[in-house]
Amino acid sequence: MLINNHMLKKILITLIILATITSVITTLKISTNKKEKKKHTSNITNIYRNNSKNNYLQNQIGNLVIKKINLNEPLFEINSSENTIEKHISILKESIFPNQENSIIFLAAHSGIGKIAYFEELDNLEPNDEVILILNNKKYTYIVKNSWEEKKNGYINVNKEIKNQLILTTCSPTKENYQLIVNCIEKA
Repeated sequence: MLINNHMLKKILITLIILATITSVITTLKISTNKKEKKKHTSNITNIYRNNSKNNYLQNQIGNLVIKKINLNEPLFEINSSENTIEKHISILKESIFPNQENSIIFLAAHSGIGKIAYFEELDNLEPNDEVILILNNKKYTYIVKNSWEEKKNGYINVNKEIKNQLILTTCSPTKENYQLIVNCIEKA
C-alpha cells in the first residue's frame, strides 16, 4: 500500500496542527545536569509501570522504549483520551501500523521541561541508535537513520522509506520556531 496524495495531505495537516499546538505550549529546553534528568525520567517511568500494574492506564496498546535516553513510556489507542501530547506520547491518526505493509508510525511528544516532556532528550539520538516499539504485544525494533531540524511552517518533510518507518517529532530543543524530526527504519 503506497501513501497517496490524499493520505499525505492528511498527514501534513495533522503535523501542522501538532506543530502549532506544540509551539504554543512547549517551552525552550533549559539545561539541567544529567543526574537530575535521569532521576526525573526514571521516576516517571516507575510511576507509569506501577500504574499499569494497577490498571490505572486504560487503553494502553504498547510502549516506546529508547534505552539511550532512558525512555520507556506507554502508548494508547488512537481514539483514547490518553493519546494526546498533553498527557503522553501521541500516535498520530495518519499512522500506518507496523502489522501493515509499508507502515509509517508518527509519534509526537513535548520536549522542554516538565513532567510531560517525554522527548526532552530526543536530540541525543544518533544514527544506528535503537528504538523499540511494542504494539499489541509484538516488538518492533527500529534504528535511527537520520534526524534534522526544520523551520515550523506547518509541514514536516519526510521521505517514505522502502522499509517500515517510525518518525519521532517534537519542538527543537535549541531553536525557537523549529521542529526536530527523527527518522527511524525497521531493523532487518
